[in-house]
Parts: sequence; structure tokens; C-alpha cells
Amino acid sequence: MSNESRSTERRRPASIRRTPFIIGAMALVVWACSTPGGAPSSRPSTAAATVAPTISSPSTTSPATPPPSGTIRIYTSVTQGTVDAVVAGYKATDPGVTVEVFRAPTGERAARIAAELRNGPIRGDILWLTDPLSIQAYAGQHLLRAWEPSQAVGIDKAFRGETYWGTRFVNMVMVRGKGVAFGPASWMDLTDPAYKDAVAIPDPGYAGSALGALGYFALSSSAGLDFYASLKANGAVQVKTPDEVTAGVAEGRFKVGMTLDQSARTAIKKGSPIELVWPTDGAIAIYSPIGVVDATENTAPAESFVEFVLSEPGQKAIAGTGFQPIRPGAGGPAAEGSQVYPDWMAAFGRQEELLAAYRAIFGG
Repeated sequence: MSNESRSTERRRPASIRRTPFIIGAMALVVWACSTPGGAPSSRPSTAAATVAPTISSPSTTSPATPPPSGTIRIYTSVTQGTVDAVVAGYKATDPGVTVEVFRAPTGERAARIAAELRNGPIRGDILWLTDPLSIQAYAGQHLLRAWEPSQAVGIDKAFRGETYWGTRFVNMVMVRGKGVAFGPASWMDLTDPAYKDAVAIPDPGYAGSALGALGYFALSSSAGLDFYASLKANGAVQVKTPDEVTAGVAEGRFKVGMTLDQSARTAIKKGSPIELVWPTDGAIAIYSPIGVVDATENTAPAESFVEFVLSEPGQKAIAGTGFQPIRPGAGGPAAEGSQVYPDWMAAFGRQEELLAAYRAIFGG
């Protein structure tokens, strides 16, 4: 960030000759200012106007902030198409910034950051992750910059933290093959014997959306970890990502599965023989947070990128890739039913505990 000068020099006369003429002129000025009511004399003094030195007031207008420049690196697990669309929009607004992106699924991205932290700071400038549980782990270690984007105004407190802000929602829903005769309707239907050995779920240790769903089910009084135990007992198969669930159902390897609404819609548009099922008990809405790394040396361009993502143009770019933006009115697909939200505050700090409990059921 370039430094701005905050001072203005005043120029003063090198010397003022103390002649009787000047003394008389100054006395006249004092007399004029001390008339009753502060009113000036109706006869202004020509002499005073002639000899009084003119001193310019300091400028109160700050120089215009230069556009951001430099290079920023984004570490993200957000869908490639969404990242590309947002970066393209940002570059059109701030062409002086070079944007480098390291994108990987949640598990791989977390492994890279862990390796960097063993030897120093995070080498990325921005973290744009899929779910709150993933970013909270870094916020809890005070690795994110504390500041307030101007574009964050209006974002519900439920979808932000002190150092990160939601950018979009990913909705965990169900998908079924077109040849499936009935259901499922609710989440618990995935444990029905009718789908024995034919249910696919994504791995919460690999995909951030699945981790968010784990946070919801594990802490839900109506489901709990028993939900996953019932799935396992019914022969459910764990794959890596929601897209793999969608593909597996489309290929007929599974009858039904747990996936993202965007994944299902994208496949349907391409002609996949599947149907999106919005659960009657609510799709699990998970917000994708973004934050600036505290150790960044590129504060200005990093903050400008976050501002863009949260702005209306950035939100519309996200909507154009098939996701629900965090800001209402920015477009994107409408929810097809009710949405439920994990109790993030209850889940924060328990990521490893929840994953360990899940692994005890489904294995590594």
C-alpha cells in the first residue's frame, strides 16, 4: 500500500516590517472586529486590505486513493467455475492486480496450509473456503485479518464472523435416478431398506460441504451421529465429492445420494438421467466464507478483492455460476423448499471431534 502524505506546509512571510503604518493598520482591524455584535465597520480599511498577509489554510481533501496493484494469491475450495467468474469480474474492475489461485478440495487445501504453517506463515493472501467450520479453525488461531469491508453491510450476523464473511450458500440436497420408483422425501428416507447398498454420500474429510452437513446432522436432536450409523448399516457408500455422488447416481451405480443443488442442476442441464430432490425437512444451507490472511504483505489488493466478492457485481458473478448469493436480490437459483442451518457456534472448535466420530463409523 502506498503511503499518503498527511501534512501541508504553510508559507509565512520571511519578515514583516514593523512600521507605524502597519501598526496603525492592525489597530484598525482590531477595532473593526470589536464593534458591538461583532459587526464589521461599514467603512473597510484599504490600508488593512493592502498589507495584511494572506496565509492559505491547509487542504482538508486527501489525495485520491490509488487503484490497488500487485499480486495476490487465493487459497480456495470453491467451485472452479465460480472462482473463474469472480476473478474475471474483479480483473475487469482492477486490472492492475494479478490474481493467482490455488484451488483444491477442502482436505487437500487444509494439508497445504498445515505444511506452510509448520515452516512459517500462510503463503496465500486470501482464504475463500466452502464452509464455516473450515475457516473457523484459522480464525481461532488468529490467522485472519481483523477489518470490516464496506460491502459487508447487510450480511446477516449468522453468516459471518469477526474476520470472515459469507459469499454464497451451497445447499445440500438429495438426488435420485430417474428409474427410481419412489422417494426419497426426507433425509431419514436414505436409511430405508428400499435403498439398501444404493446410497452415496460425500466424504466430510474431503469436501467442505459434506463437513458442513456433518456439523448439521451430528448436532441435530432429530438425527445425531446415529443418522450416519444408520446409513452405514444400510450399506451407504462414501465417495469423495458431491459431484461424484451425482455422477454415480446418473450412471446407475447408486439409486439415491446426498449432493449439492448446483451439482444436480448442472448435470440435469447436460442431460443426466437424474432428479433433484429437495428434502421435505429442509436443504442444509452452508455459507462459504472469505477472509484475508493476517500475515499478508498485500493488504490493499487483498481487501479490494474481498470487497468485490461481496459487492453486487461480485454477487451476480456468483449467481451466474448456479449458486445462491449471500446477498438477497443478486439473482441465482431460488430455493425450492425450506432451508435449515447448522448451529455453527455449537460446532466451532469441534471439527476434529466430529470427524473422528464420523470416521469411527465410515472409516478413513
